[in-house]
Amino acid sequence: MKISNMMNKDCVFVDLKADNKRQLLQEIAAKATKTAKIDERIIFETLLERENLGSTGFGNGTALPHARLADIKQVLAFFVKLKSKIDFESVDSQPVDLLFMLLSPEDSGADHLTALALTSRLLKDEDTCKKLRAAKTPDEIYTLLNQ
Repeated sequence: MKISNMMNKDCVFVDLKADNKRQLLQEIAAKATKTAKIDERIIFETLLERENLGSTGFGNGTALPHARLADIKQVLAFFVKLKSKIDFESVDSQPVDLLFMLLSPEDSGADHLTALALTSRLLKDEDTCKKLRAAKTPDEIYTLLNQ
């Protein structure tokens, strides 16, 4: 599985503004609804349920919120670069400015895990994160994610 199998350039959002985790999840759910063709409220509530189990902020300013949804046909990925860092209740207590959001079909066990592994490897790579933070446009970010 490659990033390009899960997303296109329209799934990259740069300089998104949010004051807190809840607002951020609402914003990305609203943006994802066009591609996912699922009501943003369903996406938001499912992401929030997952976050209530434990934060998906895993350190170094990165997070990987994810959800499984009944009405989705394939794994979809969305990348967000925030304008300003926000508290995401991360394991290292550091604020977040880069995140992938994954939406997967409910029955996509292996594909969901493969997508989580792929995106988490990207977000754990300090050099990649440095380049992503320096990138200015969705095109630049999309190119970096697909190298």
